[in-house]
Amino acid sequence: MISNQTIEMTQKVVQKDGHIVSDMGGEKVMLSIENGKYYNLGSMGGIIWDMIQEPMHVEHLINKLMEEYDVERSVCEGHVVSFLEHMAKEGLILRIETGDVR
Repeated sequence: MISNQTIEMTQKVVQKDGHIVSDMGGEKVMLSIENGKYYNLGSMGGIIWDMIQEPMHVEHLINKLMEEYDVERSVCEGHVVSFLEHMAKEGLILRIETGDVR
């Protein structure tokens, strides 16, 4: 387990296996089989969750969201990093250091 949960722009993140995810009225909800907790990812969290089915650089994730939505970079970055840090703390995503990839 990684003790430092700070998400860096140069890291890749990916969904961790072992979750049941469903759409509920436009929002994603998830049950973690590992910890037995339910999570409401919301609509934007659900979009981020879908985007990290395969490993993706955090910077690229933010850029793609900015292309899709009218949002300032600082606001988008803050929300994405906060969401990913929470997901990492709960053990729902894996963080891949840049040196670990290719």
